[in-house]
Amino acid sequence: TYRILEDVSKLRSEIGVLYRNQFNEAVLQRSFQEMKLLFTPLCRVKPHVFLGTHHPLTQKKEVSMEDLRAYPRLSYEQGQHNSFYFSEEIQSAAESEKDIVVCDRATLFNLLIGMNGYTICSGIINTELNGENIVARPLAVDDYMEIGYVLPKERPAGDLTLAYIDFLKQFAR
Repeated sequence: TYRILEDVSKLRSEIGVLYRNQFNEAVLQRSFQEMKLLFTPLCRVKPHVFLGTHHPLTQKKEVSMEDLRAYPRLSYEQGQHNSFYFSEEIQSAAESEKDIVVCDRATLFNLLIGMNGYTICSGIINTELNGENIVARPLAVDDYMEIGYVLPKERPAGDLTLAYIDFLKQFAR
């Protein structure tokens, strides 16, 4: 997340997509101001858990943090700014007996399927991109994920960025 903010603020990227919630909102808001970024919300969703289709918990309509305790939690490596506030996953401060940190989506999904692992996310999944081996189940927590995008405040978005924003708006419905 920090790398996304930094890339957009230093114009290495024209746009960044991320989430905020009650846990990280104050830290992100301060970062947006310091880095001269504008956050625009797209949608607000209930947190979900991604599981492989053969995971024992797929039979449940809703999964609790206690249900997940016996399974490996998969999360993304956060680089230099390895702060809970910049984590890609919500509930990152919750205790887990087995944590596996990866640096790419393909590895995360392969381990998720092969090891009966899980990751906590928005629940937005595209079977065209991710196949049919992963399912999302609502997570029983009192939390939310407000997904949106950041742009530099002082630089107008280009045509390609505007087209991408339109795509994001359609996908976020």
